Amino acid sequence: MLDGDADGYTGHDATIAATTESVLRDQNPDVLFVYFGQTDIVGHNSGAASPKYLEAIDVQDAYVGRLLAAIRARPTYASERWTVVVTTDHGHTDAGGHGGSAVEERRTFVLAQGPGIAAGARPVDTRLVDVAATVFKQLGITPDPAWGLDGKPVQERSADPFDTLYPVLSGRVDETGIPAGLLGFTHTAPSGWSVINNAMGTGGTAEWRGWSFATDEFWSRTQRDQPRELNVRARGVFAVADSDEWADKTFSGTYDSTLVTPAYAVGGKSTVTLDFTTFYRQEGSQSARVLASWNGGTPVAVRSYTADVVSQPQSLTLNVPSGATSVGFRFHYTGSNNWYWVIDGVKITAA
Repeated sequence: MLDGDADGYTGHDATIAATTESVLRDQNPDVLFVYFGQTDIVGHNSGAASPKYLEAIDVQDAYVGRLLAAIRARPTYASERWTVVVTTDHGHTDAGGHGGSAVEERRTFVLAQGPGIAAGARPVDTRLVDVAATVFKQLGITPDPAWGLDGKPVQERSADPFDTLYPVLSGRVDETGIPAGLLGFTHTAPSGWSVINNAMGTGGTAEWRGWSFATDEFWSRTQRDQPRELNVRARGVFAVADSDEWADKTFSGTYDSTLVTPAYAVGGKSTVTLDFTTFYRQEGSQSARVLASWNGGTPVAVRSYTADVVSQPQSLTLNVPSGATSVGFRFHYTGSNNWYWVIDGVKITAA
């Protein structure tokens, strides 16, 4: 690990670059972590919209170029298996500074090159938490589930039904704080899915009337510091029921909406497992329930949430009743200017 000074100065980054070149030339490291800190210092002092910030990025880009050249110059390079990941841990405001929940402060990038990583790909479902998982995969290390890692390797793309909605995402309606050109929400459900709003109240903020499908940036920009930014396991497009944002415009009645999956075949199977990730914040009398419907019959509650669950994987295995040939699941949320419920990564398997 070659780390910079927290206070940072130009000469220190230069020393880090030179030392790393020496390690790459004269040693055989399995892993190197290299941190250049001058862009952060310039971001604080001059802001992300300043020419000085761009100049600092250019300098660090040259350092990275030197390290890549040092890797390729290794005598044994042809027989080695290198993966290079370049990333940043946060962004900056235009005026300078970070540490808040604004999208600009949270904005990061992940650049990766190595075996199994598709060249030129620009996956929309990659997040900063994927860096550690990617490194483990490239090293052949299987993470222990007890570690609770939020990320997944960048080679593993999500195959979520909600991500098929990218072509139909639209811009803001009532959320005037969201940039007009940002396409990030729809009420159109994926093929085979549906939303039941028969008991839904009237009025309210249009984007969040009943279950909606949105991107992280669109949803996060609705309101800062409510911690939508902690929704780190959701990828691409996800489903969200948000009574808090719905109630920001004059409404009547209660938020009451149900997200319905397609029916899945379970004939001849013993169990069926529902996997998904969830981010749920509890307040007041709101409710969140998962229900199962066998052969299209009356839905029965199989799980309820009464306390916060912050971006965690969920797995629910049910015994298939005698005579059941299909099962469908429902996510039923009610509230009245309370919090929200996010669902993503839904997968149903029968065994």
